[in-house]
Amino acid sequence: MSRLRALGAAVMWLWNHFAISAVAAPVSRVLTYYSGEAQKLADPTYGPIPGLSDHYSSYWGIERPFPGNISDPVFPTEEGPPAEDDATWQNLLSAEWIIFEFYQQGVERFTDEDFVKAGFPTYTRRRLMEIRNNEAGHLRIFQNQISPTSIKPGACKYKFPLDSPRGYLGFMTVMEISSMAFLTGLVQEAKIPWNQGAMAAISQTEARHEVWALMDIWKVDPFAGPADTVFPYANQILYSTHALVVPGTCPHENPEYPHPRQLLPDLWASHDANSVEPGARITLSFPEPDNQPVFDDDTQYYAVFFHSVLNVSVPIDTEGFPERPINVTIPASLERKGVFVALVADEPGAPTKESVVAGPAVVLEQPAELGLALVKGGPN
Repeated sequence: MSRLRALGAAVMWLWNHFAISAVAAPVSRVLTYYSGEAQKLADPTYGPIPGLSDHYSSYWGIERPFPGNISDPVFPTEEGPPAEDDATWQNLLSAEWIIFEFYQQGVERFTDEDFVKAGFPTYTRRRLMEIRNNEAGHLRIFQNQISPTSIKPGACKYKFPLDSPRGYLGFMTVMEISSMAFLTGLVQEAKIPWNQGAMAAISQTEARHEVWALMDIWKVDPFAGPADTVFPYANQILYSTHALVVPGTCPHENPEYPHPRQLLPDLWASHDANSVEPGARITLSFPEPDNQPVFDDDTQYYAVFFHSVLNVSVPIDTEGFPERPINVTIPASLERKGVFVALVADEPGAPTKESVVAGPAVVLEQPAELGLALVKGGPN
């Protein structure tokens, strides 16, 4: 019995150690409930190498492409402090698991005929497979950028809108353009210039994905004006993806995602909106019943709309909330291009992440009909 107690105490020590010290857990302590296959990924030369192999462009199987077929976390192989940008790459890898899984589930769920019957081009599913492959390459790139002293996060389980091809592609469009928006913030977080360049290069690929969707799927002008929307607080957009993660399914050793996070209330336009274009009057909605903003009676709050490289602030009346709704007019001066990133702040322009009290929401302007459909619950 004493041996059993000792074994139980050892297991609990390992569990608590990994749950607390996810950034620097040496490989010699990898827990036995993982197969160990993922540890091969600690070697950056293991498997197809992005840029040197066409695996990430021209694999046409339904099965998960490498390394998406290995979902366990990769434990550190060296002792020591994390590298300067490890936390940023960990955030990006955790987000990439969501994006990869979205495309993988779409490839598994829908057939070529499903997309054709819904009115989309005959090659739609094949193009989605190619994007899925690109995202698998992103997984491998991000894993390799995390230093040997930090854990490489594994996959969770995720839930996506898979009811119809049209709804799926609508979600894909806003997800891709959201990726570009949070990458503009992550580039600003990186400290090492090479890492900044690598993140910018990834954003170029995401832009190509979005251009294909706008031109071939939605038949609209793909140009977002002279600049895509720059949003400085990447982790706020990353946190908005928490609703896609099935609670309790992430590896316990994964670092907090995103890190750091503010747990801000979600923000959206109410379902009765007739438009989300510039000049439209909308009611702000905070969909999570258990996470509502708290407004100080003595503070002036603002709806802040980020677009291109600027933002515009509109004072809002929060008196009487939540019994009294909060209405705002989207600034008519904004160009009807790309996306807006909207939030509620206690200072004009939301100059710091601490000034943000709710949001952000990514509001799609191209195509405008799709942006409104997403507000109303998604395209059919």
